[in-house]
Amino acid sequence: MTDTSTQTAALPHLRGTSGFRRITLALFASGLATFTTLYCVQALLPALSTDFGLSPAQASLAVSLGTAGLAVGVIPLTALSGVVGRTPVMTASLFTAAVLGVAQAVSPSFTVLLVLRALQGLALAGLQATAMSYLSEEIDRRSLGTAMGLYIAGNGIGGLAGRVIASLVLDVSNWRWALAVVGVVALGCAVVFRVSIVPSVFFEPSPPRVRHLATSIGRAFTDSGLVRLFACGFLLMGCFVTVYNYLGFRLLAPPFSLSPVLVGLVFVVYLAGSASSTVAGRLVDTLGRPRMLPVTVAITLAGLALMLADNLVLVVAGLVVTTAGFFAAHSVASGWVGPRAATLGVQGPAVYLFCYYLGSSVGGSVGGLAYSADGWRGVSLYAGAFVLAVLVLATSLRKLAPAKPRL
Repeated sequence: MTDTSTQTAALPHLRGTSGFRRITLALFASGLATFTTLYCVQALLPALSTDFGLSPAQASLAVSLGTAGLAVGVIPLTALSGVVGRTPVMTASLFTAAVLGVAQAVSPSFTVLLVLRALQGLALAGLQATAMSYLSEEIDRRSLGTAMGLYIAGNGIGGLAGRVIASLVLDVSNWRWALAVVGVVALGCAVVFRVSIVPSVFFEPSPPRVRHLATSIGRAFTDSGLVRLFACGFLLMGCFVTVYNYLGFRLLAPPFSLSPVLVGLVFVVYLAGSASSTVAGRLVDTLGRPRMLPVTVAITLAGLALMLADNLVLVVAGLVVTTAGFFAAHSVASGWVGPRAATLGVQGPAVYLFCYYLGSSVGGSVGGLAYSADGWRGVSLYAGAFVLAVLVLATSLRKLAPAKPRL
């Protein structure tokens, strides 16, 4: 339970303080672990397709079931963190997900692998929205954009690390060893998180109230600004996961015919997401979210257009731009949800992440049908339609009135 006297004396952590550095390191490590384990299988989809005799869309279920588990668990586990505390739930989530990641390496069938992936996503659900709530509570609002940007940067580097590590191990061994190595890396990140995280000071535990939770979630959908932000998360992630799910299949085939290890190295462009989310976080603190979101979405759309070319240099350049734009947009949108939801007193971050990962599960799987129907052009049209819709929403959010507290 929170010490009231300590809460009264303490101040939220401001950029430049020791507490801010420890928190951002811990949350960076958590984002690294989450995205390393969640998306390493994207680099393994062609190998899983060959080994189990699956179509690209069927193989992509290894990604979709993981994010589906996360989407299903994010609201109830975030509510649980409101009862037992933010840091215990985040710690348990990270260690459980790492152990499940190692267990996936010995899956006797694709069905068992899918079950373990779903359970791993469910475990990671305890980290995602809880982390956003923790940052909103413990970080000074003047530094929240920077902290959120660094957290998203950890997600970006995790996505890179998972794909590259899996590809490199796959080149010398098989997908089983790749999953085992990624699981061990995630375990190391969990240890860093546990050592670095600062105990909550401004967290106030509340008893489990199912009716109150349902009401809070329902009220989140009565605010037009939050609904548009939820839609942005769904559409952005649906676009992004589709691009990364099927890009490997495209690059392995003519006219590129790259080796698996070279395809894995292409994912180094994920670093662009880490850099852009950090920069976007800093710019939000000075320019504001209404100005930043449409710009970041437009950048994402430009990257998709570049990737249409059958030229490897343009494809990689387009992937850099798409990745940078996506992570910047996600950083801005997710950072916008927390303060607005807090003002309204609703479960905004949890609902945003439910929509976000639902976009990954549904969008990524349906994107496989677009790839099967018309190759990369089908993927481009599909993902481009998602981003155009986000651009319309982002433009409308520029006229959004400030949220009024509900009593």
